[in-house]
Amino acid sequence: MPKRKSTHGESESEQSTRRRSSRLSKGVEPTEEVMAPVKEEKPQALSTGKKGGRKPAAVKEEEENEEKKVESQPPTKRSRTAKSTKPTPSPSQPPVAAKPPTTATTTTTTGTPARQYWLLKAEPLPRLENGHDVHFSIDDLAARTSPEPWDGIRNYSARNNLRSMRVGDLAFFYHSNCANPGIVGVMEIVREAEEDWTAVDPKAAYFDPKAKKAKEEGKENPWSLVHVEFREKFERELGLKELREWGKGGGPLEGMELLRLGRLSVSRVGEGEWEFLMDKAGGRTGR
Repeated sequence: MPKRKSTHGESESEQSTRRRSSRLSKGVEPTEEVMAPVKEEKPQALSTGKKGGRKPAAVKEEEENEEKKVESQPPTKRSRTAKSTKPTPSPSQPPVAAKPPTTATTTTTTGTPARQYWLLKAEPLPRLENGHDVHFSIDDLAARTSPEPWDGIRNYSARNNLRSMRVGDLAFFYHSNCANPGIVGVMEIVREAEEDWTAVDPKAAYFDPKAKKAKEEGKENPWSLVHVEFREKFERELGLKELREWGKGGGPLEGMELLRLGRLSVSRVGEGEWEFLMDKAGGRTGR
């Protein structure tokens, strides 16, 4: 049954050196003039980089040979001692265990996901949508003999809440768009989110042409539904006016999504809010 929901050049010294070396390489015996001892002179200081300073050719050639040797040598491996190592804790100070990553879903001490609480709206009075009467009340749910698909959600925030539901979660049934809107009972999530096929059915009350086109193009239908079952109807309904009083500053329902996001048809309910409202309504489900 469809349900109504509140609607990303070379230098001179180098030339001189090369001429001497070429004459010797032809096999000509060196003359006495060549072998004559060279007059001792005080060695000139090497150039310090000042203007006019020049190095002897032999010294410069020797330095160039040394530079070539250095360049031809492969780079030495880095010393092992230079490798950074992580400090190892002393025996008296054991390493601190890393904190596990946090997740959006809380868990109990036994490791099972904690139960979540929700509020789902439906319209109890007759209203036509695409030729279909979309009314659905707590009594209609109570009369069902099999899990009821909660379809017709066409809001992304509400859809995301549907996709967050888990089997065993509880939800308030809220009568909307009527003379006395409010919480009237409790239902349980018995099947998790799956594709809402009514979105791609042209004959359905909440048919979505864009969803149908996406399916035809091989894309995903963006809408989802869950299945619920009736659990109880409250003897005392909790009206919207009363809920607003409890939602005033400092009240127990001050941060309740129903009161902050009034047009959202599927909203979260905090555990404290749930317990407070169950006390007020005399509810028994989950207790």
